[in-house]
Amino acid sequence: MKLVIVESPTKSKTIGQYLGKDYHVEASVGHIRDLAISGVGGFGVDVEHDFKPTYVIDSDKKDVVKKLLELKSKADEVILATDPDREGEAIAWHLANVLNLPIDSTKRLEFHEITHKSLDDALLNPRLINMNLVHSQETRRIIDRIIGFKLSTLLKSKIRSKSAGRVQSVTLKMIVEHEKEISEFKPEEYWNLEASIQKNDKLYPLTLTKIDGQTAKMSNETEANVALEYTKEAVTITSIEKNIKKIASKEPFRTSTLQQEVSSRFGYKTRETTMIAQQLYEGIDINGELTGLITYIRTDSTKLSDTFVDLAKSYIIKHYGEEYYKGQRKVKDVKLAQDAHEAIRPTNLEITPKIAKEHLNDHQYKVYKLIYERTLASLMQDKKEEVTTIEFKNSHLTFTLKGVKPIFAGYDVFKLDENDVNLLPEFNKDESYDLLNTGVKQNFTKAPSRYTEGKVIKLMEDKGIGRPSTYSSTIQTLLARKYVTLVKGTLRPSEQGILTSNVLTKYFPDLMNTEYTADMETNLDKISEGSIDELQVIKDFYFPFVEHFDVVKDQMYKEPPKLTGEKCPICGSDLVYRNGKHGEFIGCSNYPKCTYIKKEEKEEPEQVGRNCPTCGSPLVYRKNRKGQKFIGCSNYPKCHYIESINDPIIVEEDRTCPKCGAKLVLRSSRRGKFYGCSNYPKCDYVEPINKKHDED
Repeated sequence: MKLVIVESPTKSKTIGQYLGKDYHVEASVGHIRDLAISGVGGFGVDVEHDFKPTYVIDSDKKDVVKKLLELKSKADEVILATDPDREGEAIAWHLANVLNLPIDSTKRLEFHEITHKSLDDALLNPRLINMNLVHSQETRRIIDRIIGFKLSTLLKSKIRSKSAGRVQSVTLKMIVEHEKEISEFKPEEYWNLEASIQKNDKLYPLTLTKIDGQTAKMSNETEANVALEYTKEAVTITSIEKNIKKIASKEPFRTSTLQQEVSSRFGYKTRETTMIAQQLYEGIDINGELTGLITYIRTDSTKLSDTFVDLAKSYIIKHYGEEYYKGQRKVKDVKLAQDAHEAIRPTNLEITPKIAKEHLNDHQYKVYKLIYERTLASLMQDKKEEVTTIEFKNSHLTFTLKGVKPIFAGYDVFKLDENDVNLLPEFNKDESYDLLNTGVKQNFTKAPSRYTEGKVIKLMEDKGIGRPSTYSSTIQTLLARKYVTLVKGTLRPSEQGILTSNVLTKYFPDLMNTEYTADMETNLDKISEGSIDELQVIKDFYFPFVEHFDVVKDQMYKEPPKLTGEKCPICGSDLVYRNGKHGEFIGCSNYPKCTYIKKEEKEEPEQVGRNCPTCGSPLVYRKNRKGQKFIGCSNYPKCHYIESINDPIIVEEDRTCPKCGAKLVLRSSRRGKFYGCSNYPKCDYVEPINKKHDED
C-alpha cells in the first residue's frame, strides 16, 4: 500500500477514488505545525543563531500526526501531494520532517487539477520538495511573526488594538485613507438639461454636449434656465457617423479577478467565493463520482495550457462554428506574479454548466458557469457592433444620440456583457425635430464610493500587497479585529481601525508604505527562485526594524481610556470603558488596585399577557442575537417554548399533539405555515394545514 498525503479531506476522497485500492489517501488538514511561542519575543526563532526556527505540532493536529505515523508504518511508500504553491510546499516539508521522510528522495506530486489524466501525469513525473519555495514561505512566516508579535503587543498596551500585521495594516491604511477622502469631499452643484425627440411614435432622449460651441457646463440654475430657453428652437441633424467597434473578451480568471467579478455580479463575500471555488476544485459528486470541476484556485496566471487550448478550439468550432475561434491572446505580465500555474478554468468542457447544474447548489452553479464561460470566451473572436452617433443642432445647442447594433456576437454568445443594445430607426441628415419633454435638473457631485471587498483585492494586487492565498484572509482578519465593518456590501473603517492605522503610520511609516510591503514580496519571490539568500532578507529586515521599534516604543503616546462620567462606588476613581474577552465593559480607572466592574442592569422582559402552553409560566418578549423580537417562555432555560411574534400561535384549546400531548401551535417556514408541537425541539411533530378543515 502506498500512502498519499494531501491537505483537504474532500480532496483525499476525490484523489483516493481516482488512484484505486493500491493507494491510501489521507489528509493533513492544512498545516500540522507552526513556529513555537518561545525564545526572544516569543518569536519561536533563535535570533542569535541565524534565526533558526523552532517548530511545534499544533495542539489540534496531534491526532492527525499520530494517525499519519501509524499509516506510514504500514505503507510501502509515502508520497506527498499537497497544494502546488508555497504554502503547500511548506506543508510537504513539515510532513517530511515530522514523519522522518528523506527530503532528497521522497516523491512530491504536483498537479493543478484533480482529474485522472492530471494525477497519472503527476505519478509518472514526480519531483522532490522544492526547498527554495519552502525557504520563501519560512521567511514570510518568520518576518510576519516578528512584526505581528512586536506591533500587536505594543498596540495593545498603548491604544488597546488587538493586532497588527505586515499585510493587514497596509491594507487597513488604504481603507482608512479612502474614508478620509470621502469625509472631506465637498459636493459641487451642476445642472443637466433634458430633452427628447420623437420618431415613429417613440421618444429618444438626447445628450447635451455643447452650448454655443463650448463643452456644456451649467453650474447654477440661471445658466440652466438660459439653456432651457434655447430648447424652444427645433434641432436639425448635422451629421450621422457609423463606426464598427470591436470588443475583445476578458482574460480567463486568476484568483483576484474571480473574487472581484463574483463580488460585483453576485455580491458574494470573498471568503464565500474562495470556499465555493475550493469545493469546485476538490470535487463535486456527479453521478456517484467525485469530480474536480476547475483547476487550482490560487494563481496569478492568465495563461492556459496548450493541451486545453487545443481541446477548447475543437469544442468552440464544433458548437459555435470556425468563425468564432480566435485563440489564446498574448498573456500580460501580472505585477509581481509568481507560481507558474494556469488560469482558473474548467477541467472538462463536456461538463457544461447545464449538465453540472443538477449537481450543484445555486452559488456553486453561478461561480462554475462564470468560470466556464469566461474561459471559453477568452479564446473566441471579438464582438462586433455598429455604433451610430447622430448630431443634432440649433443655433445655440448641440445634442448627440447614440445607437448600438450587434453585427457579430463573437465571445458574447454567452451574454457575459451587461450592456444594453440600443437600436435606432433610420435617420437622415438635415431632418428637423422639435425638442420634447424639456427640463432642467439640479445635481451635486458625489463622494467616491466606499470600497467593496473586490475593490480592495484589486488594490492589493495592483500595489503588490499579499498574494492570491492571502487576499481573502487579510480582509477577514480586519473584519474579525473590528478594524473595519461591512455595511451594505462596502468596507467602512471603525474608530479603532482609524486610530490603529494613524498610529502605525505615524510611528512606523516604512511598514505602512505599500512600496515597502511590495518590495518584501519581491524578495520573497526571489527566494523562491533561488536568486537571493533567505537569511540575508531576514537580517536586512530584523535589525533596522528592532532598532526603530526600541526608539518608538517609548515615544508612542498611550491612548487614555474613555471616561463614562461616573465615579467608582468603591474607591471614587473615574469609571472608564475597557475591552475584554467578551467585548466592551465599564470598569475602574484605578485598575489593578481597584478591580470594580460595573454590572449591566438587566431589563425585565415585557410580558405578553398570556401563559406558556407547555408549562403555564408567563410568556415574555425576547430578542435573539440578530436583534429580532420573538415570544418565549419566562421559565427559560427550564422551558424552551418559543413562538413567532407575528403568529397567533395556539390553534385550538382542544387540539393537542398526538405524540406527546402538548398544545399544537401555528408556525411558519420558508414553505409557508404549518401546525407543530409547542414542545419542539423535544417533540418534532408537524402537521400540514388542511384548508378544508380550516374553512369548516
